[in-house]
Amino acid sequence: NMDGKTVIVAGLGVSGQSMMEVLGSRAGRVLGVDEKKPDADLHSFDQIDWDNTDMVMTSPVFNPRTPFILEAQKRNIPVMSEVELAWQLRVNSNTTGKPAQWIGITGTNGKGSTCAIMASILRAAGYRTGLYTSPFLIRFNERMQVDGRQITDDELCEITAQVRPLADSLDPHPTEFEMVTAIAFAYFARHNCDIVVCEVGMGGEFDATNVIPAPEAAVFCNIGLDHTQYLGDTIEKIAATKAGIIKPGCDAVLYRQTASAEEIIRQRCERLGVPLHLADFDGIRLESAGLEGQVFDWEELTGLRLPLLGRHQLCNAAVALTAIRVLQARGWAITDSHIRRGLASTDWPGRFQIIGRDPLFIIDGGHNPQCIQALEQNIRDYLPGRPLTVLTGVMQDKDYHCMYRGVAPYANSFITVTPDNPRSLPAGELAAYIRELGCSATACGTIREGVALALEQAGPDGTVLCYGSLYLIGDVELQLRELRK
Repeated sequence: NMDGKTVIVAGLGVSGQSMMEVLGSRAGRVLGVDEKKPDADLHSFDQIDWDNTDMVMTSPVFNPRTPFILEAQKRNIPVMSEVELAWQLRVNSNTTGKPAQWIGITGTNGKGSTCAIMASILRAAGYRTGLYTSPFLIRFNERMQVDGRQITDDELCEITAQVRPLADSLDPHPTEFEMVTAIAFAYFARHNCDIVVCEVGMGGEFDATNVIPAPEAAVFCNIGLDHTQYLGDTIEKIAATKAGIIKPGCDAVLYRQTASAEEIIRQRCERLGVPLHLADFDGIRLESAGLEGQVFDWEELTGLRLPLLGRHQLCNAAVALTAIRVLQARGWAITDSHIRRGLASTDWPGRFQIIGRDPLFIIDGGHNPQCIQALEQNIRDYLPGRPLTVLTGVMQDKDYHCMYRGVAPYANSFITVTPDNPRSLPAGELAAYIRELGCSATACGTIREGVALALEQAGPDGTVLCYGSLYLIGDVELQLRELRK
């Protein structure tokens, strides 16, 4: 509702002029700022009367750290992009059906698993549930699902055809992730979802997914050092960016972090009047664990079965369950029976996942220090005394130096491949690095050759562990299927 409000529109290019037209009939006063446009209301951001400004609208051309945006945020004046404006108007119209509620999930590690657990529980409770995640392992369609079913090729093409001309009309052109996000959100609106579990792409505050209104819950998974060139070079800077998904009217759920990261999230919640819920890791009691899954208790719930492997997945489950408790308190009809069924039916591929037997073949998408620590723990917990044939490939912009020293003591040999991604480190360079650690390493020209050699070296009684990048493991699974036909 913009009745009687003064809105500043920053930049009067094509998109800015469109915003002026849209807002003209909705807001009390709309002022355009553009130093290059003679007909602009204001020709400098220094001319803005901040004391009488209620909202600022911007084009994607403006860097989020532009001084006038920072000034608005310092004064607690809402800043909205044209993309967010379009989405807000869209979901509030009668043409899209019942507007969905949202769960926003950010963090460095565990986002996907937490999303999968929450979506599975919500489906078990009978809610039409959308799920948006990234990246995909085998098919692009994996990234957007409704009630566990991936978007069809036909519908993906149809919605893309609708979004593309809109994207092509914008200057600058939306990024690939922004376009994919628009397609997904249109898909969820079309299917009249009750709720959408939405994984943040990178960061939080300036991520394309953050155009959503205040979510039912803003969920924070484990925060670590990743994408430092974009998000900052300390945990605290990264936490501050991720805290941007917290909005007035939501609840926040937090995976226990370092004290400094927790304090940043806490301060944001206090400033916006948002309740903060800390996941109870002390309430986790592991009953049994094996390659078929884990059975655990959490708080008063006993005998919970989770197919996902690893102690860290129990922490992710505790975060998801804390968020489910928040939803229950907000009126969502979710019972303990729904929780049990949802946990037991959770499916999240590529995370210490068994994809073959004889030899045992495990894939894991871990690619940063925290993931590798969890992987090393899983080796000790699930594969004690099993010499490993390790198949691996990495992105050259990742800190791959941390990925091999801890795994090397468990490995018989390493086989390196080049993932199908322009950011990949060539297999030969990776093999040379691993040899410097005193390990045997063979570089293969293709992923298929790498899989075949791993099967040969392991033998039917051995174990193949494939890890290093989410961009690798999907192709490895495809090649394993082909070789075993």
